[in-house]
Amino acid sequence: MNDVVSIPLSELKRAGPRVGQAPPDGEGSMQVQLDPNLKIGTAKVFAVYGKGGIGKSTTSSNLSVAFSKLGKRVLQIGCDPKHDSTFTLTKKLMPTVIDALEQVNFHAEELRVEDFVYPGYNGVMCVEAGGPPAGTGCGGYVVGQTVKLLKEHHLLEDTDVVIFDVLGDVVCGGFAAPLQHADKALIVTANDFDSIFAMNRIVQAIGAKAKNYKVRLGGVIANRSNETDQIDKFNERPRCSRWRTAPRCAPCSRNTCAWPPTCMPAPSRRKAAP
Repeated sequence: MNDVVSIPLSELKRAGPRVGQAPPDGEGSMQVQLDPNLKIGTAKVFAVYGKGGIGKSTTSSNLSVAFSKLGKRVLQIGCDPKHDSTFTLTKKLMPTVIDALEQVNFHAEELRVEDFVYPGYNGVMCVEAGGPPAGTGCGGYVVGQTVKLLKEHHLLEDTDVVIFDVLGDVVCGGFAAPLQHADKALIVTANDFDSIFAMNRIVQAIGAKAKNYKVRLGGVIANRSNETDQIDKFNERPRCSRWRTAPRCAPCSRNTCAWPPTCMPAPSRRKAAP
């Protein structure tokens, strides 16, 4: 019979990073470092996060339109298997990057730009990254393949603003992959416990990624909220600011799929960070 050797838990330590490598993205991280060749470039990159159903896609689409009306060349990338991020910009559900790759048996070199990039309202370029079937694969791989395709077709060189619209809460490193590309992360929330709980997890993910990447917390967008007292109380700790407040509005709730999208209201005075 083989001898059993007991090892104290204190001895079970994660091996440190190799020489020349960045440390892992936070305690217990199993993340693979971003391929330097997949960096987006000079465009300003935003990643929009928030609790599921809080209005991330509506917010992202309105941001895209607002930037486009300022004369910016905008690319919106939906990162959700539902592929409905750009619905209000294109008036229909568009095929995903994964769909396009499957059509050519994953030979990416056979794809044309029009196979996965679609024109939206006011010239916004729309891409739906999609995702693997439920229970399989990783969303991070899909994001990486999407950015790789865009670079290979030189689309990122002519883009001023890139907006990643990311599904739900950050529950794994795959969903956090857009943070490796982003300059600023925006969190859409509401003045309730569940939304703020999800926001807290997202803030932690941003802090972990910020150790190795340039991403920083840009601010919070309060959606469907007549009051913001709980949001403001939470914001005091991570020292972030509330960008905008969109009050709860019944007509707006019924018309989240309206086309064209209604641009966000004129900026009010921004609340300074404490």
